[in-house]
Amino acid sequence: MAVLEKIRVKFGILISVVIALALLSFIIDPNTVSQVASSMSEKYRVGKINGNSVSYQDFDNELNYQNRIFEYMYRRNANTDQEMQYVRDMAWKTFVDRYMFLANARKAGIQVGESELVDLTSGDMVSPVISQIFVDESGAFSKEMLSSYLQNMKYDQTGQAEMFWKYLQNTVATDQYYSKYNSLFTASNFINPLMMTNEIADNNNSANVEFVMLPYGYQKDTAIVVSDSEIREYYRAHKHLYRQNASRDIEYVVFEVKPSQTDIADVREEVVGVYDEFASAENVKNFLMKNSDRQYVDEWYKNGELNTVSSDVNAFVFDNSTRKGDVSDVITKGNTFYVAKVMDSAMVPDSVFVKGILLQGVQTDLADSLLNVIRTGKDNFGNVAAQYSAFHNPQAAETGDYGWMTKNTMFPGMESVFTAKVNDLYIIDTQYGKHIVKVTDRTSPVLKKKVAILEKEVLPSGNTVNEYYVQANELATKADGKYDNLKKVADEEGLVLLSRNYLREGEENIGSIDDRTKEISKWAFEAKEGKVSNVLNINNDYYVVAALKKIHKKGYTPVNEVASSINSILYSQKLGEKKAAEVAEKIAGLDSMQAIADTLDTTVSTREGISFSSYMSQGLDPVFIGAVSVAPEGVISAPLAGSVGVYVYKVLSHDTGSSFTEDDVKSRAAQMAYYSSQSLLPVMMQDADVEDNRARFF
Repeated sequence: MAVLEKIRVKFGILISVVIALALLSFIIDPNTVSQVASSMSEKYRVGKINGNSVSYQDFDNELNYQNRIFEYMYRRNANTDQEMQYVRDMAWKTFVDRYMFLANARKAGIQVGESELVDLTSGDMVSPVISQIFVDESGAFSKEMLSSYLQNMKYDQTGQAEMFWKYLQNTVATDQYYSKYNSLFTASNFINPLMMTNEIADNNNSANVEFVMLPYGYQKDTAIVVSDSEIREYYRAHKHLYRQNASRDIEYVVFEVKPSQTDIADVREEVVGVYDEFASAENVKNFLMKNSDRQYVDEWYKNGELNTVSSDVNAFVFDNSTRKGDVSDVITKGNTFYVAKVMDSAMVPDSVFVKGILLQGVQTDLADSLLNVIRTGKDNFGNVAAQYSAFHNPQAAETGDYGWMTKNTMFPGMESVFTAKVNDLYIIDTQYGKHIVKVTDRTSPVLKKKVAILEKEVLPSGNTVNEYYVQANELATKADGKYDNLKKVADEEGLVLLSRNYLREGEENIGSIDDRTKEISKWAFEAKEGKVSNVLNINNDYYVVAALKKIHKKGYTPVNEVASSINSILYSQKLGEKKAAEVAEKIAGLDSMQAIADTLDTTVSTREGISFSSYMSQGLDPVFIGAVSVAPEGVISAPLAGSVGVYVYKVLSHDTGSSFTEDDVKSRAAQMAYYSSQSLLPVMMQDADVEDNRARFF
């Protein structure tokens, strides 16, 4: 009894759970549980490759790893959108390589052995992946740098050096697999002498032709009928042409949030209110920090450079009557107000050649002493720097040519070199330390000015933003989630209902809303067909109310959606056949091109030098060009149904030229090999049924 009591106490909860699950099994269908589990799994699945799922957790782990690699290589985090997208692409490529490409390469019998990998990473045939990283000052591969890295790797307590080396080894191995796999195609793209001869002969063959052409015209032939069964038969035979990715058709109303006239007037009043203070301010830098969207830059501008701000600002600053201290009127450009103040004016060169000594951690007295030594001629730049290095701090002094400096390439803090006298010595303080500098040469000075610009951009106020939101919300409320309601309300209120078909998941450009529309595509891929969204906020710049018109699932476009285009194809084929038969009946028994032209009420045309090798550039029907290139001389052809009409032709002569050479054959073969290599991964991904859902998460 005591044992049973312990079981009841310690395992009572567990037994209760087991009993509860047993009871639930009678109530809940096991298939339902399975479907829910599958749905939850798919919801957090970043992708699927060759039947292998890539979970969010797996992808996030790889993404963190690729971020560490990026940080190690560039000594900073991936910050920009482009850099973060690059890191995500590299993480995704890891799974594509692992589950698809490397598996296919190994199935093809390709291997990369250990000894081969040693040679590729540190041996006699170093991979470009390695040789482009470990380079000397000239940019050439340095085995010494590579060897030093490997020797010092064990002293890195963080483990980052070893992590990066393993990353390089894996990248080199994968790169070698790609190289070998691609070589299967490039090496097999072999042209033997007979093929070479035939291709040169075919492409050097040109024809001189006389022909008549009877156009189809634009009037619909109601006697030609394309049946539904013919459309379905064509669809089945060409189904591979109708593959599609998942997409959505939407219609939407955009409310672009713009400043109101009140907002514009308020900002103008604000600028006018500080105008006098700006005009009289002695410390414009501090004033602009408090009152302007644009801060003061201690920079010399020449005529034309301020056009990037405003052409009116540039015109005021460089007007012949403008002097130092002059202040412009309030200048308006779009929704931005400017006031320009000329701070200084001088003849300044575009670039100067500077020599200097960098003194790090040096007190002012010592810097002045060194400057005086050079200035009095007791010693020169080189000796002063060498003596300072030897007796004070070997790492603190550098000397030499700083080189030609422009305002875009100078060290920060060295702006004064542009107005310095040639061969004059003086000291400059920068973030790097003190510099003893001398300008030894310069370009011809031109008139330049320093300018302080008070800038205020008009942004929508809180009240304005709220007004736009209220409008959008009223529309969404009236639509009540139904597409028909949205159309009706938009029509009644004169709102423009825009459309976007085949919107892909994660797409970031919809109409005039650039780079910020993931919110719309995310909603569209979660909504049901015919539903209308609530207000979608796009960075507070746009409010969007959208309706999901149609869902296009991944796979094949349904036959009913492409029936119209197939109908057009089959109609054109039947029309060509019918017109060709009619022409054949009319010209039966005629033995001259002129007689044929007279019967068809048209004229005989002639064309020389028709060549199949350059059919795209001749402005003729490709069907016609292909036919005449192989037609016998002197024989009137049967009617030929082309793309735009029916042709009857006679080849007058075939000429053999020499413009298409062996080099052209090789060039074309190289192009084909390149196209093959470029289509390799897309074909593999189609065969592996790759599902990329990254847009749902990032």
